[in-house]
Amino acid sequence: MSQPVLLCSDRDGVRTLTLNRPDRKNALNPELWIALRDALRAVLDDDGVRVLVLTGAGDAFCSGADISVPEDVHPNRKLRRLTDVALALHELPIPTIAKVTGVAVGAGWNLALGCDLVVATPGSRFCQIFAKRGLSIDLGGSWLLPKLVGLQQAKRLVLLADTIDAAEAHALGLVTWVQAAEEIDAFVDDLGRRLAAGPPVALAHSKALLTAGVDCTLPQALANEARAQPGNFATADAGEAYAAFAEKREPSFTGRWAIRSERNNA
Repeated sequence: MSQPVLLCSDRDGVRTLTLNRPDRKNALNPELWIALRDALRAVLDDDGVRVLVLTGAGDAFCSGADISVPEDVHPNRKLRRLTDVALALHELPIPTIAKVTGVAVGAGWNLALGCDLVVATPGSRFCQIFAKRGLSIDLGGSWLLPKLVGLQQAKRLVLLADTIDAAEAHALGLVTWVQAAEEIDAFVDDLGRRLAAGPPVALAHSKALLTAGVDCTLPQALANEARAQPGNFATADAGEAYAAFAEKREPSFTGRWAIRSERNNA
């Protein structure tokens, strides 16, 4: 019996999706594209999931799209799979973490960059390999890279398709943390627990505000913040935070809606 191309596990509000084609360095074939799209969409509908970790099996994160087997389908259909995955990941309101060991190449690297936080090992390697394949950048890289490193560095990485190590990726702001290979699992587990313990509604608002803030003016950002904050006060978390501070304890956040309607009060 063949192994599933995507593994899913849950622990304490953290869902881990593992690309599971280690013999192909987790290259994304049609089956894996579809499985990943469906799994990301399923996260959106599961209130029990408060953090997502995306990683790869074996000694690689993801070597990009699998181009070893030609497909007799229209290119538009192929690109639709990529678009669906990129949007499904981008639209998740929960914090997302890419745990990168080994290579992250092409669409695989942009999949990692689509996460909110990236943790890599010193041996990780990154490449926008598209030019070496006679292709242009995809999976949202044309949107992500200039925002993360500026236009000039983005053009350097894409047009030359150079491979960079984890230290350079960290210096450019493309990796959030570099952790020793033997420590990365524990580091990401702790990071996931910390994020899962946070106020889910407030974190979702902050994530959306930061993403929107990259492309808006200060007055627009302030207006967005003013619209978001009342939603936080409407949860039990705001009161819980004040109570925990007064009682000198850690808060227990649920994201529970705490405003009763007039109909229920009648």
